[in-house]
Amino acid sequence: MEGLEILTSMFDYQFVRMALVGGALAAIVSAWIGLFLILRKESMLVDGVAHTAFGGVAVGLLLGFDPMLGAVAVSAAAVLGITYMRRKGMAQSDSAVAVMMATGFSLGMIIVSLANGFNVDLMTYLFGSILTVSRTDLLVLSALALFIIGFMVFFYKEMLAITFDEDGARLQGLPVQAMTVAFNLLVAVTIALSIKVIGIILVVALMVLPGLTALQLGRSFKATVVASTAFGTIAALAGIVLSVLFNVSTSGVIVFTAAGIFLFVAAYQRLG
Repeated sequence: MEGLEILTSMFDYQFVRMALVGGALAAIVSAWIGLFLILRKESMLVDGVAHTAFGGVAVGLLLGFDPMLGAVAVSAAAVLGITYMRRKGMAQSDSAVAVMMATGFSLGMIIVSLANGFNVDLMTYLFGSILTVSRTDLLVLSALALFIIGFMVFFYKEMLAITFDEDGARLQGLPVQAMTVAFNLLVAVTIALSIKVIGIILVVALMVLPGLTALQLGRSFKATVVASTAFGTIAALAGIVLSVLFNVSTSGVIVFTAAGIFLFVAAYQRLG
């Protein structure tokens, strides 16, 4: 009974309620975008762009503006740079990601070495800090999440066509290049949103694990999208609640929960 009282009483705190809402929104968007990245075989784009965003966070902290704006700007520049290098044949996909990741992360390291006054703040972006999300953060996160969801719903058929048959989509007259650039920009924004929840180091897990789990079920694509967002949301909410209960790292528990769900579903599908 005592444990139940502690569990129910935590929802009396506003920071917990805001963290749950913010975590759920980030998880839904990340899982949906991540599923498309998995199917496009571009999962490691997330890791590369997230590490590149480190440079944007450092610039924001140094110049005194919202680090998330810096993360969005640098992430967007990174995905556009990767897309350009691929299209012009300057580098293959993994090589282009590596170039951008090295450039952005090294920029962040240089800035950190020049300004020694924000090491603590920097740690919250490296490892996530969803329990410190403010009302303003939540409003911005909600607006961007709704925009991303709206885009994915409105252009659902086009994104589906481009993901599974890019050449066929081009023959149908779809603006494949423009849609790819738009999607990559959404990836950059999603990564920036997820950094607040899970941190730069673990953001790839929040975007990839729910989609991989859903694919284990072998359902229709729409059912897989729903399952992916459901798994991501469950991992985020359970991670936040458990981290508050046991006073441990929120981002670590979220990822550990997502990994546990993946292993359970994969094992169940194979043994069942």
